[in-house]
Amino acid sequence: MDARSAVIARIPARVHILLARAANTAVVLRRGPSKRVCVLGWNRDDDRVAVGQWLKGRIYERRCDLSPDGRHLLYFASNQGRRPSSWSAVSRAPYLKTLDFFPKGDTYQGGGLFLDRGEYWLNGSHCVERTDSGLRRRSEPPSPERYGSDCTGVYYLRLQRDGWALKHADPSSGSTLTTFEKPAGGHWLLRKIAYAGLVERPGRGHCHDRHALYDRRSERLIDLPDWEWAEFDRGELLWVEHGGLFRGAIAADGTLSRQQVYDFNPLPWQNLEAPY
Repeated sequence: MDARSAVIARIPARVHILLARAANTAVVLRRGPSKRVCVLGWNRDDDRVAVGQWLKGRIYERRCDLSPDGRHLLYFASNQGRRPSSWSAVSRAPYLKTLDFFPKGDTYQGGGLFLDRGEYWLNGSHCVERTDSGLRRRSEPPSPERYGSDCTGVYYLRLQRDGWALKHADPSSGSTLTTFEKPAGGHWLLRKIAYAGLVERPGRGHCHDRHALYDRRSERLIDLPDWEWAEFDRGELLWVEHGGLFRGAIAADGTLSRQQVYDFNPLPWQNLEAPY
């Protein structure tokens, strides 16, 4: 086994989570191996996690969104072995069977954001093949701010909509480092540094996040390099570390409590049908 293969073999499942803004549900996008993605539903009331469907291909998690009521998933996916090779779609969460289907054929633009539970914005031009969700579609972006047309153009708008404040953008060495912050209880801030560009981190790709906790009172910074995804929602810290989902809280002295909710690593491929 060469050095690169050894690194790949040690990479845990890559996980991104979409929280419903008006419901105690979430959708988990779990990637690994690189050309396979599993979509799961997470009931945050009792922490039940259930597999929805698998996809042989790629889902661009930064161009996805979950409706405020948690009922619908808007996603952008690609699979070079099929026609069309890429598409945007609306499905019933946490499944991938399309209700609204927009073939594309390339990986530029795609995906979008929910404006409310009954309307969504589709990022860029698409062919229209099917619209069975009953939701309204809008072509105008939800904000005058522009952060590009691909992942950053959707993801940065989603972060700000969900309470993250954009603090700093730093184009450097072929990569853009954009810093977002969110109150994390007491005098602590959760800091998210979003990387996008040419710099690739093993197991994270060109677009990935790095996290830290910042003490506004003492200016102390706690770097959390293993956190792949993180949120502060409804009074608790939520994060993904080494393929596992955790919850906890930060104490005044910087002590972090932690409870594992779920381990997404040992999930085998399954051919599953959506129940609709």
